[in-house]
Amino acid sequence: MTPRPHPGDPAPVRTGIRRNLSRFILLVIVNAFVGAMVGLERSVLPLLGEQEFGLTSRTAILSFLLTFGVVKALTNLFSGRFADTAGRKKLLVAGWLFGLPVPVLLMYAPDWSWVVAANLFLGVNQGLCWSMAVVMKIDIAGPERRGFATGVNEFAGYVAVALAAYATAGIAAGYGLRTAPFSIGLVIAVTGLLLSVFFVRDTKKFVESEAGSDREPAPEGEPATFGQVFALTWRDRRFFACHQAGMVNNLNDGMAWAMFPLYFASLGYSLPAIGFLTALYPAVWGVSQLLTGPLSDLIGRRGLISAGMIAQAGGIWTIVSGTGFTAVAAGSVLLGLGTAMVYPTLLASVSDIARPAWRAGALGVYRFWRDIGYALGALLAGALADLFGTVTAIAGVGLVTFASGVLVFFHHHRDEPFGRGAAAGAGQGRGRSG
Repeated sequence: MTPRPHPGDPAPVRTGIRRNLSRFILLVIVNAFVGAMVGLERSVLPLLGEQEFGLTSRTAILSFLLTFGVVKALTNLFSGRFADTAGRKKLLVAGWLFGLPVPVLLMYAPDWSWVVAANLFLGVNQGLCWSMAVVMKIDIAGPERRGFATGVNEFAGYVAVALAAYATAGIAAGYGLRTAPFSIGLVIAVTGLLLSVFFVRDTKKFVESEAGSDREPAPEGEPATFGQVFALTWRDRRFFACHQAGMVNNLNDGMAWAMFPLYFASLGYSLPAIGFLTALYPAVWGVSQLLTGPLSDLIGRRGLISAGMIAQAGGIWTIVSGTGFTAVAAGSVLLGLGTAMVYPTLLASVSDIARPAWRAGALGVYRFWRDIGYALGALLAGALADLFGTVTAIAGVGLVTFASGVLVFFHHHRDEPFGRGAAAGAGQGRGRSG
């Protein structure tokens, strides 16, 4: 017999976006500031390396992205592990403290090494803040609305990326590539820190509540340690499919971040035009996730992920088709739509597989492999561009993206019931590759 609650006991914590709407909206706003930190660099940083610091090697210019990708991936890995023990809010606040030096280093960089150092701090900032923002929304949403929660999270982040990219290009057009475009970063970082310290509350109790309501017996092979969660990358077919797709997605996003501004400049486009085109792709990506995230809750994950990767490849090839500004803009829209189909769906798919007790760790492992894609993108695109030219490098990344979409279609397990029903399949024989 369940004892009645004492009148003085605190009210039980219940998952659900509607009943926790204010907390959910606050986390959406916080993640918009997180995304804006990345947007500072999206339109002007590669041009800064080429025009202000005299870098001619594409590999040298992309060194900032290599640093960012490796540091962010490792931070994701450990943030996922410690979020389950230390709590989400502490790591969110720590991430903003690492973000404070970023705009200062970019504003006053005497050489390219300062830019690389700034991206070390930015990698930690993004790994902690973005990871905790999405994990906390998933905690609040509960199993039935994970796709919606991740879609809204990524919408806020990438619309902010687009707005910041467009704003910095406009500032650079009027005041130059140095100092002025990055000044808004100070406002972004301080505001994000203050919101996180004084208004955000931890969501650990939501995890405890959901875990306490999970009455299903633990399936055979249930991971008990972080190492076992990490090993699911190659032990579980769905984890493997999600991890490689996430990696390739960020491989092509890293290429877009570093190569598109240089490619657009080579076509003779002005800074405002470059700012518009570099902002168009993440803007479409961000807004479309309001639809694609919830859609994955209704129709399943696998088809959206596979089709999205193939659409990304089509967008990349359209951009380098050489048929003018309209084609570049159309390709950017298609690339954004394809990424919107993939990004929140992968997060939701990993959340389906993982149980509440090790969900943050599983998401940390996924985000580790996903953001290693930035480093791989820097190495692959830089090497191809130096050897064969920018157009070949961009088109080659499109080919890798297409292959990833085909792999997801044949390797990802067929969609199963969502929430606890999907999680129950984790670790069982039907979800493994061997």
